[in-house]
Amino acid sequence: MLTGCAAGEEDRGSVVVTTNILGDVTREIVGDQAEVTVLMPPGADPHSFGVSARQAAGIERAGLVVHNGLGLEEGIARHVDAAEGQDVPTLAVGEGVDPLPYTSDAMAGQPDPHFWTDVERMEAAVQLISDAVVEHVPGVDEAAVRESTEDYLGELAELDTWMTERFAEIPAERRDLVTNHHVFGYLADRHGFRVVGAVIPSGTTLASPSASDLDSLAGAIREHDVPAVFADSSQPDRLAEVLAEEAGLDVEVVALHSESLTDEGGGAATYADMMRANTDAIVDALAPAAR
Repeated sequence: MLTGCAAGEEDRGSVVVTTNILGDVTREIVGDQAEVTVLMPPGADPHSFGVSARQAAGIERAGLVVHNGLGLEEGIARHVDAAEGQDVPTLAVGEGVDPLPYTSDAMAGQPDPHFWTDVERMEAAVQLISDAVVEHVPGVDEAAVRESTEDYLGELAELDTWMTERFAEIPAERRDLVTNHHVFGYLADRHGFRVVGAVIPSGTTLASPSASDLDSLAGAIREHDVPAVFADSSQPDRLAEVLAEEAGLDVEVVALHSESLTDEGGGAATYADMMRANTDAIVDALAPAAR
């Protein structure tokens, strides 16, 4: 059942996307074939973001709702469920890209929603979104959407190749990651990194570390001689700095764009920009020349 067609001269319908990362990707796919509304602004934390009453109403009037799923959008999930209850087509992208389970003690076995750190899985996501747009959004030119999809998939393939070449600069013994919370499991799986631990031993920024968590992680940092803690650029890095002080080590705090894009000029205004910036930051911090 198709619902939620937006009023307009061509009556094309609309696509509502929850996260700005998927919003950027969806706009690349859709082009000018339909209106794309992205709920989360640059810098938003998808775990804590909440929608306004107007945005909630827009979700229920959409021709298609694209959301990450797998528990990422903790403040939006009930509105997506309400839209589904009114027969609005929805796409939980994360569920269709072969999600990995968390391996941390706090959330072990639960599906990890942060699939976008693996470009190969984002390529699968692009195809899922493209298919859903063609199927559910009235008035789109299928040929145009498919052409945009293929063009963008080509860009992502080039991005994935470039990332692999850049990460090759980091020897296997230096591929240890400590992050603000568990967000880079897919990147680690794809490119041969080890996730030593996280300041917040959880997959959500809404959790908090205990003193024993910090002590345990400090020990892991010493054991693996980790030179850097990677903190999300949209979150204060206070916890990472506290960890560095408590560990008594010279541990650099490096900002990454892990869960949200930035405004124009912020270094990660698009998904591709974000992945390039993060790759460069990781290589600069962990490659031998960095130490």
